[in-house]
Amino acid sequence: MAEPPIIVVGAGQAGLQIVDSLRRGGYSGRLMLIGDEKSLPYQRPPLSKQYMSENMSDDRLLFRPADYYEKKGVELILGEQVSAIDTQARTVVIDGQTCEYAKLAITTGASVRHIPVPGAELEGVCYLRSVEDAQYIRTQLSSGPQRVAAIGGGFIGLEIAASARELGHSVTVIEAQDRLMARVVAPLVSEYFGDLHRSHGVEVLLDAAVSGIERADDDSLIVDLTDGRRISADLIVVGIGSIPHSALAEAAGLTCNNGIVVDEFAQTSDPNVVAAGDCTMHKNARLNVSHRLESVQNAVDQAKIAAATLLGEPKPYEQVPWFWSDQFDAKLQMVGSSVGFDRTVLRGSIADGEFSVFYFNDGVLIGVDSVNRPSDHVTSRKLIANRTAVSDDVLTDIEQNLKTLL
Repeated sequence: MAEPPIIVVGAGQAGLQIVDSLRRGGYSGRLMLIGDEKSLPYQRPPLSKQYMSENMSDDRLLFRPADYYEKKGVELILGEQVSAIDTQARTVVIDGQTCEYAKLAITTGASVRHIPVPGAELEGVCYLRSVEDAQYIRTQLSSGPQRVAAIGGGFIGLEIAASARELGHSVTVIEAQDRLMARVVAPLVSEYFGDLHRSHGVEVLLDAAVSGIERADDDSLIVDLTDGRRISADLIVVGIGSIPHSALAEAAGLTCNNGIVVDEFAQTSDPNVVAAGDCTMHKNARLNVSHRLESVQNAVDQAKIAAATLLGEPKPYEQVPWFWSDQFDAKLQMVGSSVGFDRTVLRGSIADGEFSVFYFNDGVLIGVDSVNRPSDHVTSRKLIANRTAVSDDVLTDIEQNLKTLL
């Protein structure tokens, strides 16, 4: 009988990285990658950026060409669901068929959080997670002038707003909180991006909670707000967060808490199962925190850790998290965390659109948000990783090269 394979459930960024890292690490046994979408594994970040505004082709989204999987000996199963995992028997059920595994990796990612209001199911109310979602939105935006309402002032909502506005559509951003990107940046950065969007003609509504969505007499849509305002739209894109795909793991008896709980080695509560990416609640040994991150960096780096564990060469996850967002001509790059900061230091000029905000807690640098200052971002990743002491005088003097601190 054939040897049981290592099975990777989830063919996104983390799943593809585990497969690649296993082969690069010398694993020559059977290897199976299972994805519930029919498309070859592809990148998601461009879906709200270049794919919308630059008419990016689907082929450019792919991580690897089709022949990569054959060359690497990867059994690629697409468009199929894993419906059950039995950790005692070491089996998974794929499209009704039971398959034994030697080791298992879960990289099932996350799904969009749906808005719980009347009318949310109407045609023209959409979400952005898959390439199919992006194709639908892009088709709508290419069919003539549209009134676009983005519900949610986070990354997805603002990136879609910028892409739609650059294509000439009228855009309204509706955010329930009192500032944009409130979970991830300081008020100073929120204010800058609010002003940026308004300067490009985007209407930004804050403290604006949605109570329902209606179909108008002319077949357009109306977003009803709790304060009585009504926003007309032809297309509504909802971006209000995500929910980790952990139900499969939870049903299998693995420990879950807002994601599949893993340790610093990407190990779940079962020694034969690892997990990585958006679906995990994981421990970062360097930052000494447990959190769930939705980012390419985390998916890639944690997947490498998971692969090392599968290879019997465990090493702790210590990478400093970083993220980015492209909106109009502003590239926002974030590193570390701004949660719990007690002081900030500004470097550069907000008026010129080139600045960085440094976040400190008890004198320790914990995070940096950079707008159009890529060198600050790159250096800050090392400063935080090395816990380097940073002087305010050096930070505020833009003539000073931050690399000297290293």
